[in-house]
Amino acid sequence: MNSTEIAPGLSIQGITRPLNLADFKLIAFDMDSTLINIECVDEIADAVGRKAEVAAITEATMRGEIADFKESLRRRVALLKGVSVTSMEQVYQERLRINPGAAELVAACKQAGMKVLLVSGGFTFFADRVRDRLGIDFTRSNMLEIQDGVLTGRMLDQAWGDICDGAEKRKMLLQTCEQLGISPRQAIAMGDGANDLPMMGEAGLSVAYHAKPKVREQAMVAINSGGLDRLLEVLL
Repeated sequence: MNSTEIAPGLSIQGITRPLNLADFKLIAFDMDSTLINIECVDEIADAVGRKAEVAAITEATMRGEIADFKESLRRRVALLKGVSVTSMEQVYQERLRINPGAAELVAACKQAGMKVLLVSGGFTFFADRVRDRLGIDFTRSNMLEIQDGVLTGRMLDQAWGDICDGAEKRKMLLQTCEQLGISPRQAIAMGDGANDLPMMGEAGLSVAYHAKPKVREQAMVAINSGGLDRLLEVLL
């Protein structure tokens, strides 16, 4: 499918009618490199001198070159063994920034009566804080095991399952739509990596934000420059 650039750094494909924010009832966001500026797992790894090693696995996974997200994440988390909660706190305070336009887009969606969902292959340590900062309604993310103030290199199972991968993101999107009594066609899904494609495929509007090539190719809207609130240029 050929995309059309409607403004510098903003393209659309497969959209045949004007879209209105009022047509949608839910917006779902990925977190790392979408709502926030970093890949948290990579920055945590920096504390034990393994950022390059972990970042290479993250990049290959996000590009879709490593298909098994769960195994990829387990490999990366194992390399975090021994990192202190203090170091994670430093990542949050010193490196994590909400991406440009995120607060504005969330506020516009909430003003239009929409609910907001954060679904992340990252970690509750960061996702819960981002939720609170932006006033997000629902979240799903992975929980790192901590003992005596340091990471064990493992994750904890939660009531819904073990790891939030692409399939879990899709499931959470569909469950949230069901809970709200809406169709997935009334949802917007926004992400940057291959593990976001399953939920983006279910949503009525899929949005790639500064995304990997595979994701840009499949999304209905691609924001390649500027902030997340550029989505509002597409919606009446």
